[in-house]
Amino acid sequence: MGFFMKLKSFFTGRRPLDDTLYEELEDVLIQSDIGYEMTGRIIKALEKEVKARGVADTEGVYGTLRDILSGFLIRENLEIPLTEGELNVILVTGVNGVGKTTTIGKLAARYAAQGKRVVLGAADTFRAAAVEQLEEWAKRAGADFVKGKAGDDPGAVCYDTLDYALRKGFDIAIIDTAGRLHNKNNLMKELEKINGVIKKKLGGRPYESLLVIDGTTGQNAIAQARTFNEATDLTGFVITKLDGASKGGVVFSVSDLTGKPVKFVGMGEKIDDLRVFDPAEFIAAIFG
Repeated sequence: MGFFMKLKSFFTGRRPLDDTLYEELEDVLIQSDIGYEMTGRIIKALEKEVKARGVADTEGVYGTLRDILSGFLIRENLEIPLTEGELNVILVTGVNGVGKTTTIGKLAARYAAQGKRVVLGAADTFRAAAVEQLEEWAKRAGADFVKGKAGDDPGAVCYDTLDYALRKGFDIAIIDTAGRLHNKNNLMKELEKINGVIKKKLGGRPYESLLVIDGTTGQNAIAQARTFNEATDLTGFVITKLDGASKGGVVFSVSDLTGKPVKFVGMGEKIDDLRVFDPAEFIAAIFG
């Protein structure tokens, strides 16, 4: 049962507003992948606000919880700013299997549909299948594609992609990167090198650094957010598989952990199933 249904089921029927209610609600939030520390803060804020509002029934608690959870969602910098007449770069990271390559293809299709010239850079050189999959997505999205040979230095592929994009006057370059978490030091060094290449080629101009997270992976998503945010200064998240199977609490926990917003959510496998994250819509889906 997903996060949405768990909360609705919890508040079905009348029950006393006592310590047991808050303890059971705490369990529901933790099981929904909101995390222990954040859940504690939510429950503490809820108890305080319920008392301040003079709430006398579970319906009132439900509405109060809605307001509190809404306040935890980041609402600034949700859009990816695009500068006309300059190359806009989007670096995309994430562990294998989260839908990273698919997300890049959907992003490319989204911008191509807006009339932007897009090029994809296959800097995940350690998996031949990833390069092939990204090339197929580039064709479907109507984007250009730059790749190296299997095992090439990812930084070199990133450099070649940006060099090509700048020479040809592209609007957007989206860089795919390897998603290996088995060695944190190697990951750090690899991403630091790629970030260094981007900063040099852009002359220090800002760029996007997005982490793709599978919405069904639970606490692993929080660990990934922490590690990648240390390795590259993230600007935001893309949460994939955010449907009935996902617990949903990861949306709150990754942003709370890093102070970075969720920018896109993936709702399915189709090329247009990537949506700009709408905090109000998300809260409405939970509490509607």
